[in-house]
Amino acid sequence: MTGIKFAWSALGGDPALAEQVTTVVREGALAARLPVRELARACVGACALAAAELGARRAGLGEVPEVLVDDGAVAAAFHSERLLQVDGRTPVAFAPLSRFWRTADGWVRTHANYPHHRARLLGALGLPETVSVEEVATRIAERPALEVEAAVYGAGGLAVALRTPKEWAAHEQAAEVAARPLVERERLDSAHTRVLTPPAPGASPLLPAAGLRVLDLTRVLAGPVATRTLALLGADVLRVDAPHLPELADLHADTGFGKRSATLDLATDRDTFEELLASADVVVTGYRPGALDRFGLSPEALAERRPGLVVAQVSAWGAYGPWGGRRGFDSLVQVATGIAVTEGSAERPGALPAQALDHGTGYLLAAAVLRAVTEQSYDGGGRLVRLALARSAHWLADGTGTDPAGNAAPYEGPDAWLTETDSPRGRLRHARPAVSFAGGPAGWTCPAVPWGSDPARWA
Repeated sequence: MTGIKFAWSALGGDPALAEQVTTVVREGALAARLPVRELARACVGACALAAAELGARRAGLGEVPEVLVDDGAVAAAFHSERLLQVDGRTPVAFAPLSRFWRTADGWVRTHANYPHHRARLLGALGLPETVSVEEVATRIAERPALEVEAAVYGAGGLAVALRTPKEWAAHEQAAEVAARPLVERERLDSAHTRVLTPPAPGASPLLPAAGLRVLDLTRVLAGPVATRTLALLGADVLRVDAPHLPELADLHADTGFGKRSATLDLATDRDTFEELLASADVVVTGYRPGALDRFGLSPEALAERRPGLVVAQVSAWGAYGPWGGRRGFDSLVQVATGIAVTEGSAERPGALPAQALDHGTGYLLAAAVLRAVTEQSYDGGGRLVRLALARSAHWLADGTGTDPAGNAAPYEGPDAWLTETDSPRGRLRHARPAVSFAGGPAGWTCPAVPWGSDPARWA
């Protein structure tokens, strides 16, 4: 089974529709030892097909529009946060303490891009805020990798010991991950069938998600990629963050296209959130499993208050197993699951050519939302869809299938898939959308607004 067909099947799509996808293969795009290009193509292709399917359903078209997946566009999109420039300046992708470190018996990787994660990392190591990178390296080198992992996670920080594929396969969390489908899909209730308002006659472009209100409760990177994609397709996306947890400005500029951005303290302003929920069609969450439950934001609690809701969740390790409640990021999942060893070695770990687990899972999450809305238009009912970076990693490591050659073309770098847009932050150079189908949108309606600059209400 090809990668696109496998992803489409995991989404519950009609197998016959996969024939609507045409690929442009570009050798050298997303080059890696693992089939990263195939995974990226499959995720974007399945998302575009889900969009085309829903668009055809809403517009009453006789057949689903054709989908085009170009490896060049996909590679640029999967590097979007790295290709972004703001007035000619390229953002720094990782903070100084987000990196690999030698330990007494191997390697560990940490993530400390956010100030609170940096503080927890240093606290776990017993080091002051003013410490140098060299002093951190010395402290970590004195301790075994698993000991560092446990200490940092115990302090609420992020660190993962390097594991080989065999070591990960023996881990209890790996068994839990492997036992789950790529896309978990459940029915939450039996609410009435969703009525999809058809677009105006001759409306162009075809916007499958037009009119959908999406409450975006996500942070780096998979969740924001998913909601950025829904915004491209016409959804009214309102990103809501806690006021004390600002997003990194450059990352927000990349993943905020087409969205509005508001802050809301769920602990003190529940009435405003309930007003938003009462009119929402989709809620997307990207926090570690259970983190939002105390605010009444479990899927079941949300569906009880808003029957017919689509709830989409993405996490690092999955909502199950001994690591189900852990924080995580793409770079850490690569290290734990053996990908870093496969792409390098146990002596010198490597990395994927892009944060492919984040981006790929993000496009699959958007696709799962679109497919849930399509299914609702036939038989109603609230839906829950769940994805995990670790499950996507398992798919990648296990082989994504070989896609047909399609149309072969040279790959000469990302420039052909970049464009420039004026924004409140300055002139942005950014990747064009990779999701493409006949009659669909070619770009977002607007760039990212400054973080937290919108009121917490629907447009």
